Amino acid sequence: MTDSMKTQLVSAIHLQQVEMQEKPTGNSQGNNADEKFTVEQAVETIGFGRFHVLLFVIMGSANIVEAMEIMLLAVVSPEIRCEWRLEDWQVALVSTMVFVGFMVCGVLAGYIADRYGRWKVVFGGYVWSAYFSLLTSFAPTYGWFIFLRSMVGCGVAGVSQGFVLKTEFIPAKYRAYLLPLGTIFWMTGSMLIILLGMLVVPTMGWRWMIRLSITPSIILIFLFKFIPESARYNVSAGKVDAAVKTLQRIARMNRASLPPGRLVEPALRERGSWRILFSPTFRRTSLLLWYSWFVASFAYYGSVLSSSELLEKNLLCVINADAEHQVKHRHESGLCYCIPFGSSDYQTLLISSLGEVALVPLNIVLLNVFGRRISLTVLQLLTALLFMMVNICTTMFGFTVLLFLLRSLVSMNFNVVYIYTAEVYPTIARSLGMGFCTSFSRIGGMIAPFIAQVLMSRSVIQALTPFAVACVICALGNFLLPIETRGRALLQNS
Repeated sequence: MTDSMKTQLVSAIHLQQVEMQEKPTGNSQGNNADEKFTVEQAVETIGFGRFHVLLFVIMGSANIVEAMEIMLLAVVSPEIRCEWRLEDWQVALVSTMVFVGFMVCGVLAGYIADRYGRWKVVFGGYVWSAYFSLLTSFAPTYGWFIFLRSMVGCGVAGVSQGFVLKTEFIPAKYRAYLLPLGTIFWMTGSMLIILLGMLVVPTMGWRWMIRLSITPSIILIFLFKFIPESARYNVSAGKVDAAVKTLQRIARMNRASLPPGRLVEPALRERGSWRILFSPTFRRTSLLLWYSWFVASFAYYGSVLSSSELLEKNLLCVINADAEHQVKHRHESGLCYCIPFGSSDYQTLLISSLGEVALVPLNIVLLNVFGRRISLTVLQLLTALLFMMVNICTTMFGFTVLLFLLRSLVSMNFNVVYIYTAEVYPTIARSLGMGFCTSFSRIGGMIAPFIAQVLMSRSVIQALTPFAVACVICALGNFLLPIETRGRALLQNS
């Protein structure tokens, strides 16, 4: 064998060895390039971590803003009744106008959130509600007051879309634990506004109470920059690179990694279409949910405003009533104008607000063991029973306990219906579905004041019965919901 032949043979063997070494690597790279994952898989793979703690605190604090704006109505009602010499129906109209603003802007906020992003809507809601709430404190007349409060309601409609943004980042198995715990923030907001009323109103007046109440909104405006846009929205809008950056950021904070491969999901053109809500898949669910939201709001604000009215005018059937209770009943004109809350009234409202979180462990158990549908059914039946029990003659302590339990049940029901709505609709219509539902709920909030604050003065039992009946009918409707979402992944499209 010549030297040239030997050289060629050695070169051929060496080349073959190189090819054999490179071939597995090339195949591995090809396989990785072919691997794909969805946002749902990425969220589940990343799991729960530090990002979700940050998300829970900042987005949960949105509930503080919403609760303070809503509970403010119960605290300020006696004060504006006195200052502007208002009739019962005029006091009720204040609450109604807030919910009118919420109803009108609820669907609009949902549409914008599905079309242009959740983050923009929630941030705009913070700024809008804080600005008009501040203007409310300078209202020169009753007319200006109700107009400005309706503008506040419009801003709160945007803030409520934060629940969708929060839900879309949480892994499925943690939703039934984390979302009910958000009630803690709602309770905090309720207690803050009651404490402000107790400390500020007697000395500085209701206007300064409103000015101080916007502090959480201002703080959240600056903290909200730490929350990214929903990755689910970004992929539905075709912004895959933005979604990947968000998921990578979450993975780094949680000290986890994304699934192997690349994020692939098609852009969806039907984002924010109302036709999805009426499609054969969701038609029955939408109709039943709208009534469920109506009753959830009707019962919640009915319990809040009824307790305020019963305390303000002392319409309770109290055994061994104290001297203060008897004095208030000696107004012969029938128009109890200047009767501000006493310290005992504020204390009762504070204790009842604690009821919002007292049964959260029970709420979590119901959601995980029995699911969403059965939980809604049971909670509505118990709420109906508690509404009728408020009319029982008892001691002031007994009434406080009843009110405590009632607030617990209506709060739990609101919590579950929020969770179910965010889980049942697909990403392309989730915010719009939530917007429609919250708008129907505000119809319940608009009607509740006229029963809790107007009819209550004529007959306590007649005022409480509509709330109980509505809850019983709603329980049947919840039982007929066709979809159970416990443990189910969030749908991207219909």
